[in-house]
Amino acid sequence: MLYRLHNSGYQAYLVGGCVRDLILGLHPKDFDIATNATPEQVRKLFRNCRLVGRRFRLAHVVFGREIIEVATFRGHHDSAEDERTDKVAKQDDEGMLLRDNVYGTIDEDAQRRDFTVNALYYNIADFSIIDFADGMKDIEAGVLRMIGDAPTRYREDPVRMLRAVRFATKLNMRLDDTVAKPIHELAPLLQNIPPARLFEEVLKLFTAGKGLANFEMLVDYHLFQQMFPLLKSYLAAPTEAPYQMLRQTFLDTDTRVRNDQRITPAYLFAALLWWPLQARMEQLSVESGLPPVDALNIAAADVIGRQVQTIAIPKRFSIPAREIWQLQQRMERAKGKRINSLLMHPKFRAAYDFLLLRAKTATPLEQKPLEQRAQFWTKIQENTNISPSTVAADEGKPNKKRGRRGGRRRRTKPTKKTD
Repeated sequence: MLYRLHNSGYQAYLVGGCVRDLILGLHPKDFDIATNATPEQVRKLFRNCRLVGRRFRLAHVVFGREIIEVATFRGHHDSAEDERTDKVAKQDDEGMLLRDNVYGTIDEDAQRRDFTVNALYYNIADFSIIDFADGMKDIEAGVLRMIGDAPTRYREDPVRMLRAVRFATKLNMRLDDTVAKPIHELAPLLQNIPPARLFEEVLKLFTAGKGLANFEMLVDYHLFQQMFPLLKSYLAAPTEAPYQMLRQTFLDTDTRVRNDQRITPAYLFAALLWWPLQARMEQLSVESGLPPVDALNIAAADVIGRQVQTIAIPKRFSIPAREIWQLQQRMERAKGKRINSLLMHPKFRAAYDFLLLRAKTATPLEQKPLEQRAQFWTKIQENTNISPSTVAADEGKPNKKRGRRGGRRRRTKPTKKTD
């Protein structure tokens, strides 16, 4: 791609995270290209290209499952341009960029990037690295520094506060004081970010192996509270069960990522919203006298409905999360034939893992019953030949009215003797 752009008379460089990660000896997640070609010109060169984005116009060149992102050099804002076109930067009253399709030179593009370590360009013409903002120096010093005035850059795009935390933990760098100090004051600006975009940021923060470190740092800077307002009251007591459950959730997720085990956002959201769900269920039970199953279903709809106002949770994850919650009630009271039906449920394994999580981080009052139930389900899975009737006996509740196959015994009438 780079050579085709060069051979067509355009400038083109590898830029940003891929260059930074290669310097640090990390494996780049993807490769980005910066060029002076406009998105429309890039599309003419590559038939497998599609243009995406309105706020930032980008070209995506598709190679099978791989997508190479090609961005045109960004220029400085010019409010004097015709606002009827899309080639102009537009900001809201708080300074957040609503549209930014102003094109410029490579020098201007470097000044428009967020952090110095991301303003590194690899030139294939002479295999050199062009450093416009002393990014190499900051990499050697292990410090994350903003290009330009940090408060202004945060107001342009509040997600940069989340990126600062993510890069600090991923790259084992410390935040420069000028980067860290404005975050507490400007954290509420995250409320202006579309919920769909925050969902993507949540995946980057908590499903890439640095979830626990990101969680603790986000809480310290009051950023986590902006993304999950339902959890604010549970973050003030780190020794209590709710906080410990959140911490253990991220620790377990990080462990699975390191072991190349499968993770799903559905489980993550089920754990994050478990305590608000319990609080809402208790409220419904007291106020309306609803049975547990009905209280759970109504509470689940209420809690997820409130959370999606901040972070858009797609139904492909919210529905399985609700199933994990529903299975907790069924696993706590299942007997006999219901044992096998639960074992066959598609979400049983996730629900079982969630039960183990609850037992590990339970309150003193709930810990023993949950541990016993967790041991029960562990035993069921270890003994694959166990039958429902044996399960009932093991629970100390044999059903004398049941036959060997689990059905009721039928009384048969004596047959008449014939001569």
